[in-house]
Amino acid sequence: QVQLVESGGGLVQTGDSLRLSCAASGLTFSRYTMGWFRQAPGKEREFVAAIRWPGMTHYADSVKGRVTVSRENAKSTVDLRMNSLKPEGTAVYYCAANRVLTTWPNNYDYWGQGTQVTVSS
Repeated sequence: QVQLVESGGGLVQTGDSLRLSCAASGLTFSRYTMGWFRQAPGKEREFVAAIRWPGMTHYADSVKGRVTVSRENAKSTVDLRMNSLKPEGTAVYYCAANRVLTTWPNNYDYWGQGTQVTVSS
């Protein structure tokens, strides 16, 4: 079955950088758009970034310029590099897979379990 496993979360300070990774298995990775979403306590899950092979990317306006999404099809992995982190970036970050590039979480077929990112002020 399809599995998405995120890693790299943790506690950081305002202004720090962090790289999240997602390892996928059980799917033809290159055919899928890989998305990153986040959900803060009491808030809805929101789109962060997505990437579709061979390199089409899309970012939420709130993170544009501070976040880079990349993928390595040979390893079935997708990374999210975040710079200049802010306290409002505190959330559980999820990796997701879908056949088309979309920002709507309900359209994604597969989800990881999430990794916690906490940004202290």
